[in-house]
Amino acid sequence: MSGYNIDTETARDRLSSEYDRAKRTMAFVLEDNGAKVGFTILVAFGFLGVFGPYLAPFHPIEDTLRQGGSTMRLQSPGGKALLGTTSYGKDILSQFLVGARPTLIVGLFGGVGAGVLGFLVGLTSGYSGGRVDEFLMRLTDLTFALPFLPMALVILSFVTPNIWLITAVLAVFLWKMPARVIRSEVMTVKERTFVKSARARGAGHMRTMFLHVAPNVLGIGFLYTAYAVGWSIVAGASLAFLGFGDPTTTSWGRMLEQVFRSGSIRTAWWWVLPPALGIGAVTTSVFLVGRAFEELVNPDLQTEQE
Repeated sequence: MSGYNIDTETARDRLSSEYDRAKRTMAFVLEDNGAKVGFTILVAFGFLGVFGPYLAPFHPIEDTLRQGGSTMRLQSPGGKALLGTTSYGKDILSQFLVGARPTLIVGLFGGVGAGVLGFLVGLTSGYSGGRVDEFLMRLTDLTFALPFLPMALVILSFVTPNIWLITAVLAVFLWKMPARVIRSEVMTVKERTFVKSARARGAGHMRTMFLHVAPNVLGIGFLYTAYAVGWSIVAGASLAFLGFGDPTTTSWGRMLEQVFRSGSIRTAWWWVLPPALGIGAVTTSVFLVGRAFEELVNPDLQTEQE
């Protein structure tokens, strides 16, 4: 019983130190100018994802803008439509604001899902070793061998795409890279003295794995989860552009698909730029923040810059 108490107190102390380290990490990351810009854009993106539909001046699908008794088709920005209109007279600003939410959902939940799944697979594989490691790594190899886009298109061809199904598909295909990296880190951490001491005091494998090993690889896990969010946004937009997005929602990828289908992609720049710049800005911001965080996780990068 005393060993259990000591183990619990040690775990609590380690979690407390991890919390303090997380605060220091955030302060370090935000010292990077690129990360500041990226973080600001991500906050704005999150705000649009939550409140965008309430800020839209018109319904993106139901409302058709008219002027002088005629439909405002492919009107350039100005007047009633601040960002112009589509070939059907729909307000592009409203579509952009409403489209931020599905893009946020796909990116956030797809990326976090991939990061969590990859973290758990890598943690279990690296800590367990043996047949468990062999099975999980062969499964990871299989995922690497399967091309994402063709396989996703095959899956979505047999069902009616919706935003949550697309998110699940992204998570299932994007967990492979975090799993590989986490496994390598875990295999190093599990050989350290404090892990062996925990096992010697009678800590079980689950307790050792989650309370002693996992906190020491969380940094890498957060880094690759951030990258997975960026990958998910791009992949989700790619699927929507190819016509495999959720047909019941307006997203930035679906906006690009509609302008392409209309044949106006070379002329209606006001229809192309908002979703394209939105996707580009958000994914770039994710990688700016991730890059600053990677410098903290990997001290060699700081040494090279110095």
